[in-house]
Amino acid sequence: MAHITKLRVIVLTLTILLAACGGGNKAAAPGAPGAGMPPPEVDVITVAAGSATLTQDLPGRLQAYRTAQVRARVEGVVEKRLFQEGSDVKAGAPLFQIDARTYRAAAEAAKADLMIARQTVERYKPLLEIKAVSRQEYDLAAAQAKQAEAALIRAEEDLENASVPAAISGRIGRALVTEGALVGKGEATLLATIEQLDPIYVNFTQPGADVLRLRQAVKAGQLKQAESASVEMLQEDGSVYPQAGKIFFTDMAVDPATGAVSLRAEFPNPQRELLPGMFVRLRFPQALADHAIRVPQRAVQANPQGQFVMIVVPDGKVAPGAAGRGAPPAGIDPAQGCLPQSSGTGSTAVPNCVAMPLPVKTGGMAGSDFIIAEGLKGGEQVIVNGLQKARPGVPVKAVPVNGAPKAEAPAMGTPPDARPAGGPGADKTAAPAANGKP
Repeated sequence: MAHITKLRVIVLTLTILLAACGGGNKAAAPGAPGAGMPPPEVDVITVAAGSATLTQDLPGRLQAYRTAQVRARVEGVVEKRLFQEGSDVKAGAPLFQIDARTYRAAAEAAKADLMIARQTVERYKPLLEIKAVSRQEYDLAAAQAKQAEAALIRAEEDLENASVPAAISGRIGRALVTEGALVGKGEATLLATIEQLDPIYVNFTQPGADVLRLRQAVKAGQLKQAESASVEMLQEDGSVYPQAGKIFFTDMAVDPATGAVSLRAEFPNPQRELLPGMFVRLRFPQALADHAIRVPQRAVQANPQGQFVMIVVPDGKVAPGAAGRGAPPAGIDPAQGCLPQSSGTGSTAVPNCVAMPLPVKTGGMAGSDFIIAEGLKGGEQVIVNGLQKARPGVPVKAVPVNGAPKAEAPAMGTPPDARPAGGPGADKTAAPAANGKP
């Protein structure tokens, strides 16, 4: 009996020990390495001040370089259409053939009248010398010969116009008449339209207030006049047209109805990809700015309080420029804001840093980037991709764009002596100190 009781005590003791071991494992699971979700990765750039060309995007509309309306110059019935609609035609090429029988007969009659008039003049010459005819009769015969010559020229021109030619080289549209149609009856009937598409114009307008403000900034020395007159074209799908254009015309007056200045740019169009009437956007340089900070458009967000960017804070403290806006979010220890992520070998990789919003103000465009007028001083790590993962106060893994700091980009890159937190060349002895470890 005592033996059985002793066995029960041993079994109960083992059960308690096993339960204690299982509970300990459960409690340690959340803190075990690799048990939690890794911090989300975000792409960042380290902004730096540099020279930038201020640009402006304005809507414009394409217009053919030259436009010619093909009209019937004589009256008649259209016999043939001698071109393919939508094709390229050369100047002088015949496009329509109008019934020319009447004009051919009129030209032959004019030739006969001219021959008779000239023969009359030749007969009167010797008669005038012997005074068989008066001087008045001779002059009248000479005048009739001139009239017959003019009538022949007109008849031959009408016969030539029965074959309607192309006035310019270009692309011809659809035919507006068909064979058998009577044209030129009391008016010059429009038959088709030819448009020269290479090069091609873009008409656009710029607000007069912007022109005045830009000139004042250049005069005050805040900006420098841009030397380049080349412009870029953004097509309707957002893509950039591969060939640059140039400013061709600038109006000397402001339209009183719109308060804008009319401008025109010229673009090469060898492939005839650009068609008249298409709406595009033009990006042209306005001025040069020194010590400008630029960030991609996608990095700038807006809310009812204004514009802001998300930056990665290495030490978890309030970002530079945001002083007075309060402490970091609740639950974020400033001393623990940047937690080093240990690899299997114990080396420090890119740290997990806190994402913080930073209010900014934009002051123009530099290509597809925003120029930051207020809010950034340079050196901040601005999130450009993965903004939906970056919550204020949430640790993230900062990954430099293209896997390396952009030291090559003077206006948007990283200074040569700057390194992203935890990136190549970072001080790996400082990261463990953020955890409070020696």
